Parts: sequence; structure tokens; C-alpha cells
Amino acid sequence: MTPSPRISIDLGARAGGATALLDLEELLTTRLLVQGNSGSGKSHLLRRLLEQSAPWVQQAVIDPEGDFVTLAERYGHVVVDAQRSETDLQRIAARVRKHRVSVVLNLEGLETEQQMRAAAAFLGGLFEAEREMWHPVLVVVDEAQLFAPTAAGEVSDEARKASLAAMTNLMCRGRKRGLAGVIATQRLAKLAKNVAAEASNFLMGRTFLDIDMARAADLLGMERRQAEMFRDLESGNFVALGPALARRPLPVRIGPVETSARSTNPKLAPLPEPMAAEDAHDLLFTPGADEARLSVPRRPAAVTPTVDVLAQLARSAPPAPPPVAEPPPGLSPEERQAAIDAAVCDIVSEGAGEFRAAAALYQDFLARCRIRRIGGEPLSLASFRRRLAAAHAGVDLAEAEAEGSPWAEVLAMADALPEDSQGVFLSLARAAFDRRPCPSDAEVARAYGTNSPRRARRLLAYMEEREAIVCRLDGLGRRIVAIPGVAWETDSGDPNAAASAETAEAAPAD
Repeated sequence: MTPSPRISIDLGARAGGATALLDLEELLTTRLLVQGNSGSGKSHLLRRLLEQSAPWVQQAVIDPEGDFVTLAERYGHVVVDAQRSETDLQRIAARVRKHRVSVVLNLEGLETEQQMRAAAAFLGGLFEAEREMWHPVLVVVDEAQLFAPTAAGEVSDEARKASLAAMTNLMCRGRKRGLAGVIATQRLAKLAKNVAAEASNFLMGRTFLDIDMARAADLLGMERRQAEMFRDLESGNFVALGPALARRPLPVRIGPVETSARSTNPKLAPLPEPMAAEDAHDLLFTPGADEARLSVPRRPAAVTPTVDVLAQLARSAPPAPPPVAEPPPGLSPEERQAAIDAAVCDIVSEGAGEFRAAAALYQDFLARCRIRRIGGEPLSLASFRRRLAAAHAGVDLAEAEAEGSPWAEVLAMADALPEDSQGVFLSLARAAFDRRPCPSDAEVARAYGTNSPRRARRLLAYMEEREAIVCRLDGLGRRIVAIPGVAWETDSGDPNAAASAETAEAAPAD
């Protein structure tokens, strides 16, 4: 039988006028890195690649500047506005993989940290898709140094780690899940090395800094003295290398595109005819008829000399003290504890804790405490995590911590486990205490904050290695989980069963 021909797309022209072809099927398994300074033509290259490959493969574009939203009109991409919760973005990404729709994640208008969190959530949703949804997807990330920086900047460490982990998963582990990473960066020196090193195909454009030229030459297998050529490249010209492009470094000029970015390069335009100084003065300082409707930004107040400030202070009388408001009545220790438990339970019952880090939930908890006017020393983050895990499992800490309670040993075992698995362990212990059927893999996954049954099975194996649980099968292949020490056992349950009605209601809609 004759093998089916491989699909190649036209990037432009090679040296000598021949067509520069990119093997699309090879790209899906070997990934691509594009580098070039601002104005070198990176976005034009990505647009050419997306346009040429649109009929052949599903695409997901991480777009920090909103430049690629114009693909929607010509090629049917769906624009996803990133100004929504991280949980929403994860659920949308799961539907993207299920329904095989090409999308553009528009991050325009968000601060850098918000962009990193949104991109991490969306990429995480693509990565966590179930195996039956692992169809090929070309994942294009523009300005990749924003999402995989070499060092911490002004963003929080939590946001940086989440974004870097998502980019690392895309480039290092995404191939088996059908995700083909195409990343573009202005500077290789600002891009995390473990992300850049996973690409096997390279398109290097114009760059001027010595450190970036040296890294580009190293990636292309060129001698350091040849690195100077990257300074002389014109906009839209790149040096290509890789199994999907060329076996030796090859100059390529990117071809034209059919769509255009909303932003354009600055163009010189002639100035208006010179005018008299008086006329120019009137134009600038005389308000127009329609300016009253415009919102004028407040300007900073003029700086007053220090001598004048001291004179004003000497003449002014001391302001009257503000009226002292009576403090709200304090809560008794029992009432305060009940109010804290109610705030934690609200987070669990409203589903606000799904797929969110404990630190973010802790800030939500503190806000709820202020709303309820819960005074006193705030609950520590470690104590909050413990109460959150207990609330997820339906365990009353007040009763569990009471003297003589059989739960004391179970709580001590939970404290010895990593914080992200304590809630799952307590849920299993609660099911064993109540002699309920053993939760299925899907229910364990939801308690762990994921949609992947494989991760649930790995977690159960890990807890069994730590001797926190003992798993066994009955004669029908159903699972039973026992808690050592207290000798509690769940009833037998089907590990492959679907989530319960309550869990399914809380699960993301497809």
C-alpha cells in the first residue's frame, strides 16, 4: 500500500528562490522556537505559520497583545477573552480539546501577573485533558519570555511558578498529549533554558545583543564567529534549522500573509503646514466645544515650597478629632470559632475552592472574616489549610480534636502527608468511618482538584507507600480502602464508576 504523502506548508522562500517548506507532521513531534528582537518579523512569521497550517491542524494561540484575534474573521478561530476566572479558563480549555475548535486566548488589557495566571490556567486545561481527547493541537505562545522567565520579576512567586510549570509541561511533556509547542521570544537570555532546550526546530531572526547572538549560534550549531550574521538580517528574514525545516542552517524569507494585526508599525507622516505662534497657542490652550464630555485625567498638584507649607501649618488650627465610633460587640470564643468554621464551609459549599491554590483561597477566607467582623488574631495559613481539608471531607474538627475521639490518630496521620493530599485522605477516612462504598477514581480526582483519574490512582499509590491507607480488592474486583491503626474500612466500591451526583454537579461542564 502506498504511504500517504506528508503534509508540508509554505513558509516563504529559501536562498536561491526555492520554496521554504515546513514538515507539519514533523513539527507536531519536535516543537519550534522562534527568536528575534522587536521588529524582526516574529509575529509575521507566526501569522504565516498559523494561516498555512489552519486547514490541517487545530490551533491554540496564547496572545498577550491581541494581535492574532483577526484570525477569527478569516479562519474561524474563536477568541477567548482571558478576563475571567482561572476555573472558567480551565473548563474552556477542556472543551477546546473535546470539540477540536481553534482558539485565540486574548490576554490584552491584563497586567503581567494576571496574564501569567490566565495562561497557566488555560495551558493546564489543555494539558490535563483525558486521553481520548489527545488530538494534535498546535499551541503558539507569543512573547514566551513573559510566561517562562529565567528569573523572578515584579510578579508574585506563585504566579511565576504556575506559569513556568505550564510552559514546561507544554514543551517537555506535551508531545505525548498531542500538544505541539511553538514559542516566540524577543530574547533567548530571558527565556527559561529548560523550556527553550526542548525545541528541536529553530527560526532565528535579527538580534543585536552578544549574549543572544551567542545562544542563537549555539542552538544552530554555528561557530561563535558566525554569530555576527544575526545583526545583519533584515526584517522577515530568519535562519532555519531542524528536522521539520532543514538539516543545515538555511536562510529563509517569510512570505506574505492574508490577515493583519490590529497593531501596526509606526510610519512617518508629513507634519501640517507651519502656523503662527499665536495660532498654535490658541489651538493648545483654548478648549474645544466637545471637550466637556471627555474625561480629563487628574494632574498632580503643584509642588508648594517648604516655607509656604510651614507658614500654612503655623496659621492653621488643629483639626477636630474625628468622632470615636463604638466598637462592635466582641464575639465569644465559641461564637468566633463557629463564625470561622462557617466562612470555611461557605468556600467549600460554593465551589470557590476548585482548582485554586490554598494561598488564594486564604485571601478569600480573610475577606469573608472581615465581612463577618471576626476580630482577634487571624487564622494562620497552615491552620486554614487544615480546616479546609477537614471541611472538604465533612469532618467536624471540634469533635475530631476532642479528648478520646477516634479521629485524633487519623488527624495526626493526615498532618504527616503533603498539604494537597490531606483533603483526599480525610475524605477516604470519612467514607471508611461511615462504612460507605469506596470513592471511585473520578471522585478521588475531584477531591484532589483535578479531572484526571490517573493522577487519582497515583495519589492513592503514594498514600499507600506512606502507609496512610491500605487498598485491596474484593472477589468482584471492587476496591476497599482501610485506615491502619483505627482499622476503619470502606465498603467495596467500583474504582471505574462515574462521579456521584453531588460530585458530578460540581464538575466542570463539557
